[in-house]
Amino acid sequence: MPSPTTILIAMVAFVVMEPITAATHRWVMHGIGEFLHRSHHRPMLHRFETNDWYPVMFAAVVNLGFFAGFNWDGFVPLLPVGIGVTTYGAAYALVHDVYIHERLGWFVNRRVALFDRLADAHRIHHLYSAAPYGMLAPVVPAALRERAEHTTRNPLAKA
Repeated sequence: MPSPTTILIAMVAFVVMEPITAATHRWVMHGIGEFLHRSHHRPMLHRFETNDWYPVMFAAVVNLGFFAGFNWDGFVPLLPVGIGVTTYGAAYALVHDVYIHERLGWFVNRRVALFDRLADAHRIHHLYSAAPYGMLAPVVPAALRERAEHTTRNPLAKA
C-alpha cells in the first residue's frame, strides 16, 4: 500500500503537468519545435504524423526518471512523480488523440459532455494556432472564444 505522501506526490505531479504542458505547447511546439508540431495543424494524411514524436520524447524522459527512482538512492520520489506524469499523459492521449481527433474510432458515435467542452477549446486552438495551449483545463481567452463563435469553420472535422 503506497503511503499518503507517495499518493500526494503523484497527484501533485498530475496537476502540475497541465501548466507544464501548456507552456511546452506554447513555447516549444509553437516555437523552436514547430517543425514537428505543424503536422498536427494540417489534415492527417497517414496513421502517424511527425507531431507523434513529442509523446515518444516525453515518455523517454519519464522513463529516465523511473530508472533513476528504481536504481539510485535519493531518487525514489521520482517514482510517484513518474506515475502522476504518466497518468496525465494517458488522460491527455485519451482526450486529445482518442476523443477529439478520433484516432482510434472509439467515440465516433458516442459523445461525452466534458470531453466536448475540451474539444471545443481545442477547436479554437486549431482555428487560430493560439491559446488555449492546455488540454485538460484549457484557458480560452474570451476574445478568441467570441471570435470562434462567429465562424463555422471546424479544423477538427474529418475531410
